Amino acid sequence: MRSILIILFFMLMIVSANLYAQKWQPGRFTDVKGNIENGFIRFGASGKGPIKGEGFIEFREDSKAEPFKLSASDLKSFVMGRDSFVVAHAPGNETWAKNEFDFVKVVLDEDVKLYAAGGVKGGGGSGFSIAPGIETGVGTGIGSGGFGTGVGGGVSVPIIGGGGGSYARLVYYYGDNTANMKRLNNMNFEDVMSDMMGDYPDVVDKIHAKVYVLENIDRLIAYFKQVKAAHKGS
Repeated sequence: MRSILIILFFMLMIVSANLYAQKWQPGRFTDVKGNIENGFIRFGASGKGPIKGEGFIEFREDSKAEPFKLSASDLKSFVMGRDSFVVAHAPGNETWAKNEFDFVKVVLDEDVKLYAAGGVKGGGGSGFSIAPGIETGVGTGIGSGGFGTGVGGGVSVPIIGGGGGSYARLVYYYGDNTANMKRLNNMNFEDVMSDMMGDYPDVVDKIHAKVYVLENIDRLIAYFKQVKAAHKGS
C-alpha cells in the first residue's frame, strides 16, 4: 500500500511539473542582434521547434497577441520572472538529450558563473523542460524522471531532466561564459565554488569543512545568497 502511495505521489509531481511548464510567464528576450522584446514567454512546451536540434521558446507581446516560436539560434538570452537563461552548445564531448544547441539557466551571475542544465547524458530522459512559477528558495523538486532545483530566486524556475532512458541528471557548469563552461564535479567542487564565492569567508569556510558538497549544492547556493544579501544590507 505504501509503495502504491509513493508511486502516485511521484506521478502527481510529474503531472504538476508538466502543467507548470505550459504556463506563460512575464519576461523578455534578447535576440542575436541585441534587440530586446518584452512580453510573455512559455518555455518547455511540447511540440517541434523551428529548427531541428535546437531548443526554443514561445513568445507573445500580450495576452491577446498571436504567439510565435523563437529558436535558440535566434536568441542570446531570455528572462522569465527573475530567472535568466542563455543559449549554449553542449560543451566538449558531452551530449545533451534532445538539442545540442539549447538553453542553460544562470544560477549565479558572478565573475565565474554557475549554470544548470537538465537532460544531460548519464541519467535518464529526453530533453529538458522547466516548471516555472514554483516559489521555493531551496530544496530539490522531482520532475519527469530527473531532478529540479529551486535556486533561482524570486519566481523559481526549476530545470527538470525528462523521461526514462539514459538522460536524467541536473548538471552544473561553471565558467566566465557559456563558450568556456566546464562540468562541475566532486573533484573540482571545492576549488571552483571557493573561488566563485571567495568574497565571503564564512561561505568558503563551510565549503572547506564539507558542510556543502555537490550533492547539496542547492543549500550552498541559498546560503551564499543569504550571506551576500546580508553584506549588501549592512
